[in-house]
Amino acid sequence: MRILVLGATGFLGRHAAERLRALPGARVLDAGRSPGAALPVDLATADPDRLAAALRGAAPHAVVNCAGAVGGDAVTLTGVNARGPAVLCAALAAAAPQARLVHLGSAAEYGPGDRPRTEGDPARPLGLYGAAKLAGTLAVTDSGLDAVVLRVFNPVGPGAPLSSLAGRLAAGLREAGPGGEVRVGDLSAHRDFVDARDVAEAVALAVTAPGPLPPVLNIGSGTARPARELAAGLARAAGFRGRLTEDGDGSPRSAAVPWQQADIALARDALGWAPHRELARSLADLWAESPDRTEERAR
Repeated sequence: MRILVLGATGFLGRHAAERLRALPGARVLDAGRSPGAALPVDLATADPDRLAAALRGAAPHAVVNCAGAVGGDAVTLTGVNARGPAVLCAALAAAAPQARLVHLGSAAEYGPGDRPRTEGDPARPLGLYGAAKLAGTLAVTDSGLDAVVLRVFNPVGPGAPLSSLAGRLAAGLREAGPGGEVRVGDLSAHRDFVDARDVAEAVALAVTAPGPLPPVLNIGSGTARPARELAAGLARAAGFRGRLTEDGDGSPRSAAVPWQQADIALARDALGWAPHRELARSLADLWAESPDRTEERAR
């Protein structure tokens, strides 16, 4: 089975590619902007016809799109998250219409809510990132391909980038040392933290599941936890005895979306998937990983 993974060197892409390589008979090809990629492509600027020609050569049985941008200007956010999936779907329709497409979406597509979000809930993103991710999801679900969007909530674990709370906090703890002080923003927002390796397991199940899948599946832990709990858990893993003060710059999205949790029943029913790693383990493994490798993947 030939599986093409876009964004295979990113946070979620790295874990997904590693899990897919463990599938019996799988041959995983990486695609993206990284030097040495088997299929060099930048979805933000790719020409659909040229990408289709490259896909014909690769002849994938499945394509996993982990490429995305969580920060940057409007051109970056819309190019990678909205245009990219649309171009990929057009190229797949022309070159490999039987291939299964597994695309990673984001909980930011939902916007604010006060109860666990189901896939049938309306998507009302507040910011450009969520809107761009939603546009990418719609490009996939309206493509007519054998496709599924895994709507990932808040991933944590080894390799968490500096763009994430866990990644930034880990960097701050390393810089401060065991007895120092780390300034963070308000940590009262509740989020559904899910281990990146559990996300990778969902990707593998989605690639290999027989028959058509629902168009969108939530991938989270199914539990809303305060960001303060994540910070305390990472401090414990680091052996940090100093002070965490919440008077730094915070995320505007945290104030606008104070609570978020996934309903993961559909993923369980469609894929037989459930998260297995506790938050404490995710944070311990994040801290244990070399900071140099984490920073490299965050670029």
